[in-house]
Amino acid sequence: MLPNVRKTATAAIAALSLGLAMPAPAFAWGEKEQNALAAIVAAGVIGTLIMNENKRRQAAPVARAPIQAGPGYYQPRYQERSETRYQDSYGTPRYQPSAPSGIYATPAARAFNSYSPTQRRAIQSRLANAGYYHGGLDGAFGPMTYRAIMAIAGDSTGTAQLDSMGGAHEFYDAILG
Repeated sequence: MLPNVRKTATAAIAALSLGLAMPAPAFAWGEKEQNALAAIVAAGVIGTLIMNENKRRQAAPVARAPIQAGPGYYQPRYQERSETRYQDSYGTPRYQPSAPSGIYATPAARAFNSYSPTQRRAIQSRLANAGYYHGGLDGAFGPMTYRAIMAIAGDSTGTAQLDSMGGAHEFYDAILG
């Protein structure tokens, strides 16, 4: 705020000094000339204030609402991947992204997300018909889908099948089949 006041004061002083540097002193001018000078100074000060306010408004952050994928379901926010720093053979620092963590990094999740949205909704529908899934049929892999898949696998073939991409694909194909 202080630099803005300084700029405004400097502009006002410069405008006044230009007016006083005229051949005739300001008090010798007529009333119309004095009012014109006052209007010019006021316009300069007001213009500076408006420009500073516009710059301040442009820098304001914008709030965004979460993305909603379906009724009552919010798209899961994936954790930002942290980076691991290492040096290559020349000693240059390099960054290697680490793998995502949690249920979204499991082979079951990756295999589920490799299917089309229609097939993913069909898997969720079959899980719901079997009584394992109680969420929305949105085709998104979340905690409810993960729990349902692990529960039905535990009750039928065992969860070891879901530890690999191939086993997870076989499992989903059996559900769709």
